[in-house]
Amino acid sequence: MSHVPAPAAASPFQPERSPRDEAPQFVLPLVVRIERSAPPARTDALETAARAVLVLLGDERAHGDGEWAEAVRNWEDARIRKVVRRARGAEWRRAEALPGITVTGKSAEVRVFPPIPLDGWPKDLAKLQVSGTELDDPEPPLPAGPAEPVLWLNPDLAMSAGKAMAQAGHGAQLAWWALSGTARAAWRDAGYPLAVRTAAPADWPRLTTAGLPVVRDAGFTEIAPGSCTVVAEHPAL
Repeated sequence: MSHVPAPAAASPFQPERSPRDEAPQFVLPLVVRIERSAPPARTDALETAARAVLVLLGDERAHGDGEWAEAVRNWEDARIRKVVRRARGAEWRRAEALPGITVTGKSAEVRVFPPIPLDGWPKDLAKLQVSGTELDDPEPPLPAGPAEPVLWLNPDLAMSAGKAMAQAGHGAQLAWWALSGTARAAWRDAGYPLAVRTAAPADWPRLTTAGLPVVRDAGFTEIAPGSCTVVAEHPAL
């Protein structure tokens, strides 16, 4: 299945008003574990968050008559919002007790939960902080493999780790939607391999005009509405 970019007004990440804004608004919660003594590496946290979104989208509970399917449909009918919060210690243990899926990277742990109403956060998640999710890479990430799906970050935008995790999740989701059923199954069976890298400034114009899925942020937090944040490059596209 080839990917044809959707018209701007149809995109769930566009800042313009659309019929999606008239639907009840839902949000996909993600919680990253950040212990004071052992915070995850930034790139690994971004990649783990993107995989967590894919794991939820590919989970049988999110489809058909599954227990999360209605929540996922309601979320996809509105703006595709994701909010990343951070937890440690007892906060993390309480988050893990709620229905969801924990995805583990090399150093990162991210738990993704089925979508909830924008104003309907469970109290154990609502009390977690959003801001202050600052992470670093101890050493520069290695180049992505030639056949590896890559979520390219805009080199001209500065984003907190939490914001970048949400944007990587958006990019992974757009790639998932653009793939055929066969390609989705192959990605799922392989464990959703992917890389998140910052694009070289010279490559960014090419990436954004190559017909690949592009995330244009709605501007709710941190950056200007309409900013291109991520381009999703998958071999099957």
